[in-house]
Amino acid sequence: MAKKATVKKTKSMEETLWDSANKLRGTVESSEYKHVVLGLIFLKFASDKFEERRQELKDADQDQFLEMVEFYTMKNVFFLPEESRWSHIIKNSKQDNIALIIDTALHTTEKNNPSLKGALPDNYFSRLNMDVSKLAALLDTINNIDTLKDKQQDIVGRVYEYFLAKFAIAEGKGKGEFYTPKSIVNLITEMIEPYKGKIYDPACGSGGMFVQSMKFIDSHNGNKKDVSIYGQEYTSTTYKLAKMNLAIRGISANLGAVPADTFSKDQHKDLKADYIMANPPFNQKDWRADNELLDDPRWRGYEVPQTGNANYAWILNMVSKLSDNGVAGFILANGALSGGSEEYKIRKKLIENGLVEAIVILPNKMFYTTDISVTLWIVNNNKKKRTVKLNNIERNYRDRKDEVLFMDLREKGVPFEKKYIQFTTEVTEEIAETYHKWQQKDKGYENIPEYCYSGSLDDIRSKDYALAASKYIEFINRDENINFDEKMAALQSEFSELLKEEEQSKKDFLNVFKEIGYEIEL
Repeated sequence: MAKKATVKKTKSMEETLWDSANKLRGTVESSEYKHVVLGLIFLKFASDKFEERRQELKDADQDQFLEMVEFYTMKNVFFLPEESRWSHIIKNSKQDNIALIIDTALHTTEKNNPSLKGALPDNYFSRLNMDVSKLAALLDTINNIDTLKDKQQDIVGRVYEYFLAKFAIAEGKGKGEFYTPKSIVNLITEMIEPYKGKIYDPACGSGGMFVQSMKFIDSHNGNKKDVSIYGQEYTSTTYKLAKMNLAIRGISANLGAVPADTFSKDQHKDLKADYIMANPPFNQKDWRADNELLDDPRWRGYEVPQTGNANYAWILNMVSKLSDNGVAGFILANGALSGGSEEYKIRKKLIENGLVEAIVILPNKMFYTTDISVTLWIVNNNKKKRTVKLNNIERNYRDRKDEVLFMDLREKGVPFEKKYIQFTTEVTEEIAETYHKWQQKDKGYENIPEYCYSGSLDDIRSKDYALAASKYIEFINRDENINFDEKMAALQSEFSELLKEEEQSKKDFLNVFKEIGYEIEL
């Protein structure tokens, strides 16, 4: 009998890099090594671009310009002195002072490129005191990545997204708040369509909203030069990560002079944005002291948001920054849809003022760091009848001032990474199409049970201004349609995976002690 051939699955570039990064466990805290890896990838990419431009100058017999900064920056390439180049790092990768060499490379790269001011870590690798052999192994892995192999595929961008997602998953609840799952960002961009104007994110994290906006413009044949970007981020390490993430893709942005709290130090006070995209911290507590920000112009015309929960402070911050025709898409915890005394008054006024355009309930398990149920809000400063040309396509918007579209997407997601949920490209397009049909005159929109409902202002008043979609969308008893055998099989599989993960965690724990010379007998 012929022996059955076994097919070995080839690991992707991202998976190989992830495995190499995982070897840093035990020598670096898991909360730190995302910055280690992404900093090194940035250096590799910057160096590859530099060497490519350098070769162009040589091929053109322009050797006299090889060390002139202007001949690199004119092509949007970072100029790297000798000590910043990847070849120098790899040549010294096995040296005991490799961490200092990397820190020097980062420092001189930032020093020679003003656009990177405040983006790169300072003396970061030296402070971590990493195992030299493990750091060298990681450098060897990154050295094998050809960041310029396929410019259309944005290899470095892929690595960034993959690692941000994987780190968020690995760090678990309460960690990785800077990462918004890609399919949620895709949905926001497809719904609000940021083609032209100013884009703002008041809690921009690693800059994922901006990156996806640019991808949206590319995929819909728009012009990226028609967009300008503004953002703010509180955490210093995440602020640097955002600047690196944008710089690596050639996206210029104003993220404020320093990392700072959006409420206490607003760095874009006079901004009027055409598009706002955000995933602010859920149910943020103690965001201001009792007697602070009481007369802040961002609350003008509304109640002062309560100190115990910043959800409505984020909403009013964004509303205050919308241009006359501005539209915002942002994520909030479901608790913001109803209840609360101060929140009730603000929500009522937002609805009566005709600002709330759509309330979209998202499936559970879309976020890697929380199980909390969340909603996508669309707020629009101009829901009146008008005709607009978007990317050469004419849209005849009807008057929707006294209507809100409710959507329930809890049955629209597909499994991802075993225990998470995401939207496929087709589903995202279907959702966006439903929304755009509802906005326009005579486009065939209709209410669909368990999916969407166009609620009138009178409907919402009758529900005392609650915005929970379940109060408006027609639901059928889903229990009648459940296949319990399939449900139990799925639960059995999930429980099996949990047990395997627990066993692996136990092994990892024992190995850590073994590596430092101690063994634990169970």
